[in-house]
Amino acid sequence: MMKLSVIGCGYLGAVHAACMAELGHEVVGLEVDPRKVALLRSGRAPFHEPGFDDLLVHALATGRLTFTTDPAAVAGAQVHFICVGTPQQDGRYAADLTYVDAAVEALLPHLGPHDDGPVVVVGKSTVPVGTAESIAARLTAGAPGANAALI
Repeated sequence: MMKLSVIGCGYLGAVHAACMAELGHEVVGLEVDPRKVALLRSGRAPFHEPGFDDLLVHALATGRLTFTTDPAAVAGAQVHFICVGTPQQDGRYAADLTYVDAAVEALLPHLGPHDDGPVVVVGKSTVPVGTAESIAARLTAGAPGANAALI
């Protein structure tokens, strides 16, 4: 199995992280909100999803799932999932990519060559057309040794 990171542990990210850990992967969930991290570490979700707390408790008990506010914990992951929010910009018909941009910047210093092939960055956030291409260019420029591929 692989080491994975999930950046952003709201509804989408936390559920994804727990499910990937249940499948046998080593997963580190990276979240900027320390209160959310504390809840998740205790086996309680910061949102309502029937049955999720039980899944979370089980995934944590396996030792394959951890949550942190420390970006360095994602180092060595083969696949990074960006699962941050993209709210609508105030007064505009456009997505606010502030959190996506922050996730990429937090990830860049911790990307590096991996013995098992390229490092893969997966965008799971809802973004406008062209965002993946822009992120791929930033990954290539910011971590040239990473051999990162964006899906």
